[in-house]
Amino acid sequence: MKRKIVNIDESLCNGCGSCIPKCVEGALQIVNEKARIIKDTYCDGLGACLGQCPQGAITITEREAEPFNEAEVHEHLKKKASTKQAASNGAEKPQWPVKLNLVPVKAPFFENADLLLVADCAPVVLKRFHEAFMPGKRVVIGCPKFDDARAYAQKLTEIINQNKISSISVLHMEVPCCTGLKWAVNKALEASGKRIPVKEFELKVGGEVIEL
Repeated sequence: MKRKIVNIDESLCNGCGSCIPKCVEGALQIVNEKARIIKDTYCDGLGACLGQCPQGAITITEREAEPFNEAEVHEHLKKKASTKQAASNGAEKPQWPVKLNLVPVKAPFFENADLLLVADCAPVVLKRFHEAFMPGKRVVIGCPKFDDARAYAQKLTEIINQNKISSISVLHMEVPCCTGLKWAVNKALEASGKRIPVKEFELKVGGEVIEL
């Protein structure tokens, strides 16, 4: 049957993943560094993901496609949640060490990890740090004011190259020197040539957190 369904122009898509959270049916996924519909029956064609792509790669088209199947979507989301919970439980297992200068570049706890790079002052300033940021994450900490940010970038490049990192979050203080953490991540991604979703959070000295 012919029906309306999401279309992704792969020549425009850069794999940033901005569209993924808006697809409540879980129809979209990053495959080979491009956003794709993993199964037509998961896409309702309503276009909640429209306008989320900074490259303008997402449109609605009308083409031959299997009908939207709510029951399949339910089962798909159930399996997805179960997989995520299992991964989260694995991520709760102890990880040692946590300092960026000390962690190995290749480790089982980095595989398929959601990596959280944190300024070492942040856990002290943010009292709810553990419950707000750590669940499901693998954490590395550092201070670019007292360490070499270029060495951080090189270490992160090796970690990204030798493990499958799913996402990166950066939590730094509002002072300028602390933004060296985000600089190191940017340089590491540039050097590795990989496209990994990145979120940046700034922690104010009063404890307020904003997403940049």
